[in-house]
Amino acid sequence: MTAQDLKTGVFISFEGIDGSGKSTQSKRLAAQLRTKGYDVVETREPGGSPGAEEIRALVLQGDPDRWSAETEILLFTAARRDHMERLITPALQAGKIVICDRFADSTRMYQGLSRGDLRSVVDTLHELMIGREPDLTILIDMDPATGLQRALARQTADERFEAFGEELQSKMRAGFLALAQEYPERFCTIDGAQSPDKVAADIENAVAEALR
Repeated sequence: MTAQDLKTGVFISFEGIDGSGKSTQSKRLAAQLRTKGYDVVETREPGGSPGAEEIRALVLQGDPDRWSAETEILLFTAARRDHMERLITPALQAGKIVICDRFADSTRMYQGLSRGDLRSVVDTLHELMIGREPDLTILIDMDPATGLQRALARQTADERFEAFGEELQSKMRAGFLALAQEYPERFCTIDGAQSPDKVAADIENAVAEALR
């Protein structure tokens, strides 16, 4: 399928533990698709719209115990709803490819699984308020210790979840791999231990297949 053949939008999400390289790889994919003539919108979660970016600052900064998992689920759902209304849905309706760094699968993991048995709450709110999954989810699988080391080396303000440590990262990795088995029709798991160029090539091949 060429860029000219794309009549409806395609929604691609990137998932993985912190430090897995998904943000870097999502940017590489966007640049590669643009060289082929596709109209690409890059975005992220939490965030992506002005209101959602304000919520991002609330949930990703500060003390690790600042919010309960239940409160975080409500905040992330509110941010995602605004993101969908103001950016993602209009872009898809215009026939663009939307590449999102994290989406609902991260909420299923961070709040729904790794910080409590709240997966059903996340899914219920998602069905009521969002009602959309990505067409393709790229999961970059990474060793938890390596990922945490990379994430902490960034030294950004958005380090609240990294502060929970390697134990949470290990739970997250197992949870993401389980999600990939639960939704095999949209997940593609990539080995993040490979060189960045090999990871990028594997992702490009997976996306090319999805676009076909």
